[in-house]
Amino acid sequence: MKASLIEKEAGVAKFEVAFEAEEFENALIEAYKKNKGSFKIDGFRPGKAPRKIIEQHYGETVFDEDALEELLQTEYPKALMELEIEPIDRPQADIPELKHGEGFTVTFSVPMTPEVEVKDYEGVNVAAVSYTVADDDVEQQLQGAVSRGARFVVTDKAVEDGDMANIDYAGSVDGTAFEGGTDQGYNLTIGSGTFIEGFEEQLIGKKAGEEMDVTVTFPEEYHSEELSGKEAVFHVKINEVKVEERPELNDEFAQDISEFDTLDELRADIKRSLEEQARDRAEGEMKDAILEKIFEANDIDVPEVMVEDTLQDMLKEFERNVESQGFKLKQFFELTGQAPNELRERMKEDAYKRVKMRLLVGGIVRQESFDATDEEVEAELSKMAEMYSMEADKLRDVLGDFQLKLLRDDIKSKKAVDYIYENAVTTEPETPAAGDSAE
Repeated sequence: MKASLIEKEAGVAKFEVAFEAEEFENALIEAYKKNKGSFKIDGFRPGKAPRKIIEQHYGETVFDEDALEELLQTEYPKALMELEIEPIDRPQADIPELKHGEGFTVTFSVPMTPEVEVKDYEGVNVAAVSYTVADDDVEQQLQGAVSRGARFVVTDKAVEDGDMANIDYAGSVDGTAFEGGTDQGYNLTIGSGTFIEGFEEQLIGKKAGEEMDVTVTFPEEYHSEELSGKEAVFHVKINEVKVEERPELNDEFAQDISEFDTLDELRADIKRSLEEQARDRAEGEMKDAILEKIFEANDIDVPEVMVEDTLQDMLKEFERNVESQGFKLKQFFELTGQAPNELRERMKEDAYKRVKMRLLVGGIVRQESFDATDEEVEAELSKMAEMYSMEADKLRDVLGDFQLKLLRDDIKSKKAVDYIYENAVTTEPETPAAGDSAE
């Protein structure tokens, strides 16, 4: 395959892809292998008839369409990458008459991502942002580590708030058991609010081995109509009571959970980490503010097809998120009372903004001639490989040429955003609201 650019004009790229006779023949062979079982020829079992026999019965061109489709699906994306064309819609293809034993050339015309001219992206005036890290933030992190290291141990004392009770329970309404109202060996943390209001409090003061009836009332808005607003009685047996044991915050604890020998060293490291997060947070907010000003300052044509493609991706992602929470999209609309077209319209504005921002950043990349070096790509691959516990070479093979191109584009976009940030004009830092420190 040989790709040749004819022209790029008025947002349309025109190019040729030339195929040699051998490439077409190999594609015909693969089309025959893939489809030979679909033909019935007298004297041959299904899938056993030679290609020449099938072509004699059904015509010499019987495999041409499948062979051409396979070639174009494989080579068209390669041509786009080679010629550095970013299409935004399906191409128009001028396909000549195909002849066995001869090569051929396909001419493509495809709308491409517009090259916009971006103005006013240097020296953008933006209010500086800063966040401070307080000692309380460090202690909160330490207490979180203590909580994660806590464990529950069996005790013979009575249940108190915060304890864990292992219980068997059987619930009934008007003397009749209901679905989901019975369980055995359930670990219930008192005060967690896991069960219906009033249930957990009635276990306080009880010991392992005791049995009692717990009476509660289901809320009116309970998800089961059969139980909403009803009084229920749960017969409960306490099998075991456990109390939480939290590790002591000292040097030994620091050694157990970190590479440091002392608690003071651990505190200092946590503070350094929080300060780095605070700087990243402030920088991210300032970059967003700068991009927003560039967005407002540039009126560009945004192709509707790009907005629609982005919107479809957003809707698919939204559906995946809904399903990850155990719902179908139809259930989501029923529960929220929102119509599908309302969701679409609400997301379309965001889709437009994403596309316009992508075009603007791409324009800055082009105007400033930013590029991604092989070393930078390798560094990103190494980070990703470490994240996925893979070797960089294997990850490169998994990603393929197209994903590697997207990785390069991402590096260039980051350079553009860093550039406008470094060249922005900042005012004095804004004082965060009371209690607003880095998280």
